[in-house]
Amino acid sequence: QVQLVESGGGLVQPGGSLRLSCAGSGTFFSIYTMAWYRQAPGKERELVARIISTGTTNYADSVLGRFTISRDNAKNTVYLQMNSLKPEDTAVYYCNAQYNPIALNYWGQGTQVTVSS
Repeated sequence: QVQLVESGGGLVQPGGSLRLSCAGSGTFFSIYTMAWYRQAPGKERELVARIISTGTTNYADSVLGRFTISRDNAKNTVYLQMNSLKPEDTAVYYCNAQYNPIALNYWGQGTQVTVSS
């Protein structure tokens, strides 16, 4: 069982930056594929960024070059550095942990990010 707790959301002006953190409990954190998803009002949840156990990353086209996902396995934490934020980045951001070989899938409770002047 893995519990995920996000933090770092808030209100920021367009062009600003935020760093989200997701702290995970439990053992074997390093084997999980970690990801950030987001869901805006009236829209489906979408993948923002993913980092696998080896450190390889991939990003949604809409955030490529602006967002960076990273992980610190010693701290059981994954981060999302968000720069050059736009109003369309406004959403609830969710942390996700997956281990596909045995179909493990966990979600955090979400953290609100609002980009507005």
